[in-house]
Amino acid sequence: MRGFASFLAALAVIGLGYWAYHQNILTQHSIREVEQLQRQIGVERERLSVLRAEWAYLNRPDRLRELADLNFERLGLMPMTPEHFGDVHQVVYPTLLDQLIDEALIDSASSPEMLP
Repeated sequence: MRGFASFLAALAVIGLGYWAYHQNILTQHSIREVEQLQRQIGVERERLSVLRAEWAYLNRPDRLRELADLNFERLGLMPMTPEHFGDVHQVVYPTLLDQLIDEALIDSASSPEMLP
């Protein structure tokens, strides 16, 4: 009986050793993946900063003004003046009643008894 208990204890130690080794390998693999993802994030951040710089360069007001002047006849663009902008009081905001009516119309139009 004592030999059997010793055998089970040795087997448990071997099993736990294998489990610990396996967990160590999984941890190292996960650490490598995280490091690789962090490198990729750094590369993408650099790429994003380059794209932002290019966007800022291409959207310079003097460049856009020059392009608008070159393509004036084709695009039909007019110079912007303050009269082209509306006033806040001219904006019509929907009321709660309007929204409820719109929802009721949508619900009634989608119900099967209304369809031919």
